[in-house]
Amino acid sequence: MNLSSILIILINMNEAHIGPTITAAEAAARLGITRQSLYAYVSRGLLRAVPGPTTRESRYPAEAVVRLAEQRASGRKPKAVARAALNWGAPVLSSAIATIEDERLYYRGHDAVALAQYATQEAVAALLWDVPVEAAFDGPPPALPEPRKPTTDTEGDELLKRFVAASSDDPTALWQMDPAKTAAGCGALVRTQAACLLAIAPSIAPIHEQCATSWGLDAAGADLVRAALVLCADHELNASSFTARCVASTGASLRAAVIGGLVALSGPRHGGATARIEAFWDTLDAAPRPEAVVRQHLAGGDAVPGFGHTLYPDGDVRATALLAPILPHRPAWQAWLSQIEALTGQRPNIDFALVALRRHLQLPRGAAFGLFALGRSVGWIAHALEQRGDPHPIRPRAVYTGQPTRRIQSPAAATASRAF
Repeated sequence: MNLSSILIILINMNEAHIGPTITAAEAAARLGITRQSLYAYVSRGLLRAVPGPTTRESRYPAEAVVRLAEQRASGRKPKAVARAALNWGAPVLSSAIATIEDERLYYRGHDAVALAQYATQEAVAALLWDVPVEAAFDGPPPALPEPRKPTTDTEGDELLKRFVAASSDDPTALWQMDPAKTAAGCGALVRTQAACLLAIAPSIAPIHEQCATSWGLDAAGADLVRAALVLCADHELNASSFTARCVASTGASLRAAVIGGLVALSGPRHGGATARIEAFWDTLDAAPRPEAVVRQHLAGGDAVPGFGHTLYPDGDVRATALLAPILPHRPAWQAWLSQIEALTGQRPNIDFALVALRRHLQLPRGAAFGLFALGRSVGWIAHALEQRGDPHPIRPRAVYTGQPTRRIQSPAAATASRAF
């Protein structure tokens, strides 16, 4: 153990006043480590844990965590520091929109799972945008260009093409200084995306009711869709929300930020993972013994798609909430879900839960991605609006890993140097 580590231990042991504390999730994120590594730090005496508000929750002195993070960073190469910061590591932007604390998701301080029990997407959008709901969703529906192409293909590419064709920059452009018009433009963007997803004329009806009508759902199905939209509304600084912020930081319209979010979401490491989950699920359905398929998959070195989440070691709370009303009606699903958890130690994430919802309600193929995109659109807009408060574009520096650099001399200077 080096001198810096010993000093940290002594400081932590002798602090009479602990000062502000942070949660295990926040401490791990600040240090750029896993929760398991955080507990190892405590057991090795590198960090002190203090009692939290409940017997099952510990807290960590914020000042001590900062010191330890600085000590770790000072001895690491810049490339490693940059990688840790961007890969589930330390926060890189300030935001008041959402946070994940003790494996719970909060929207502006409100528990997202609790909101999913009763709130509409419109109400959550107003909360995240910090505007009255009537300011964003009380106007007439936007107009869509004709003709609309009726289709059940709601995967990312088709949804993106429709949204680009159906929306315009002007209502949410940076030069649009009227807050009322901007708020109404935000609501119109979400309604436009709903119309594009469902291939219907825009409506002022609640969005989950529009989905239920288009997909022929009963009241229980409509409520599941409502909950899914709320649970997908935001998830802190994920890849698509970060993309939306980068777009907004250039001064582009909020519509452009939503387009950027849609593009990022379509990737197979983000919302596009639903397509892979669908394919894997098809394989399980066709197999006489689903457990054998899972074992074979794991033996090949592949992770089971739709399981595990770095920010939720004990299980994605969004998936748990969405699956709770579904699994009692699907005992076969519950059986192989338990088998997968026993084999991998991982639980379903939100991507899996959206596919389960689609199959349970017999929605069109691709609707899992469509619901993810429609729900997350309100978060992209929230992040874009917040980013507008910073006059500077997002412009991180790169850690250069290419060929060694060398200056090129002018011909005259090169000739002069050879002469001597």
